[in-house]
Amino acid sequence: MSKVLVVFKVFVTLLFVDVLHGLPYSHFQSKKRNGEEREPHITELFFTQTLDHFNFNSMGNGTFNQRYLLIDNFWKKGYGPIFFYTGNEGDIWEFALNSGFITELAAQQRALVIFAEHRFYGRSQPFGKDSFLIPQIGLLTVEQALADYAVLLTELRQQLGATECPVIVFGGSYGGMLSVYMRLKYPNIVTGALAASAPILSTAGMGDSTQFFTDVTTDFEKVAPECTNAVRRAFQELKELADNRVFSHIQSELLLCKAPTSEQDIRHLYLLLRNAFTLMAMLDYPYSTYFMGKMPANPVKVACETMLRGSDLLANLRNTAGIVYNTTGTLACFDLYGLFIECADPTGCGLGYDSLAWDYQACTEISMCYESNNVTDMFPPLGFSESDREEYCFRRWGVVPRPNWLKTQFFGDELSSTSNIIFSNGNLDPWANGGVRQSLSPSLVALNISGGAHHLDLRGSNDADPVSVIIARRTEANLIAQWVDNERIRLRKSP
Repeated sequence: MSKVLVVFKVFVTLLFVDVLHGLPYSHFQSKKRNGEEREPHITELFFTQTLDHFNFNSMGNGTFNQRYLLIDNFWKKGYGPIFFYTGNEGDIWEFALNSGFITELAAQQRALVIFAEHRFYGRSQPFGKDSFLIPQIGLLTVEQALADYAVLLTELRQQLGATECPVIVFGGSYGGMLSVYMRLKYPNIVTGALAASAPILSTAGMGDSTQFFTDVTTDFEKVAPECTNAVRRAFQELKELADNRVFSHIQSELLLCKAPTSEQDIRHLYLLLRNAFTLMAMLDYPYSTYFMGKMPANPVKVACETMLRGSDLLANLRNTAGIVYNTTGTLACFDLYGLFIECADPTGCGLGYDSLAWDYQACTEISMCYESNNVTDMFPPLGFSESDREEYCFRRWGVVPRPNWLKTQFFGDELSSTSNIIFSNGNLDPWANGGVRQSLSPSLVALNISGGAHHLDLRGSNDADPVSVIIARRTEANLIAQWVDNERIRLRKSP
């Protein structure tokens, strides 16, 4: 049965940030060409989605409104491919505004573009303000999200006369993981996947728990070894003050709104500061951005310059954290618990309702037991073992994590039986070593982007892009065009 597609509609001409900048290679130019409009026009729509795809008696066979964004002004109707972004842990507009490569490629390959919002994020709240109560939150799973995308794709292809149009899925970070999983679970719908910065191995519990913060440290060390030494010394000064309970001095040096009074406050301060360095390493783009907050160009370099400015290491540490937490320079003080929330993801869950959703996912299927140790990294020793995760998650959500489930459910590192997936990673991205770094077959291709931060290749083209990402996008474009052509040949041969 056909579902109601439109509940609310907004039609805009999207002015992408850092998108459509005039690429160094002409076939990605997103301007008027031969009289054709080359700017993406986005329509915001809602789809009546099934609440529980796997239990027919659950929730009274209820539905909810799932938001998605549609760009159809490039599409050769009924023939061009469908480029489908598997939305991840946040408002879908933020990912659309920071994934301009997809629309550039759509303009080249005359594709229909869909950005789908993940259930329990943004405006796709199944139960409104009650979405994060127990047991409602139990419907937030990877499997339910993938089924949402499969149903949405199937219905839209029917309604838009696109049943013969090959589908390529795109995603970055967790969204990249979902793109891989869509190709694995629904190969009848999805022809291929571009998974950018997708840590499908580390989030399945495979790898070294110290690797992530070691790689964050390496990013800063590459800029200047004395930078990481300064960070270590600053944290050591902070520890000495905390050990001697000189909390008022910590407050004045770091401009905290309230003085810490306990070991828990000091731990939270360490986490807040570590999170600032993590975000700068992830978002170390060669130009200023607004994604997960405002960030200057080359933030790791800016941070190191700040850490090495003068002899007051705690003031330098405060100002370096301010690159993330006080981008406008208007904060009079840092609210320790207002700027950062400790959760089941040691790399940070963000703030607001989206942080609740991600915390729950990190407590169930997605394993992120990453630790800093002050030996292989520059941060204070902050453990987060599987037992720590279990204790926190049971206390917070009443659940016990399943640390091996993603590995069991989604092939782990045994991916050779699938096909048509690009795994792209930048060497500046601390998530990179949690993903696939070596090609597994001619159609399971790993692209390693020198000078690339977190899914840089999904961003729109920019004059400051390194040559490596320009080459990576060309490779991605060629592989995707090949997959689309092969799928058309296969469909023509089918009875």
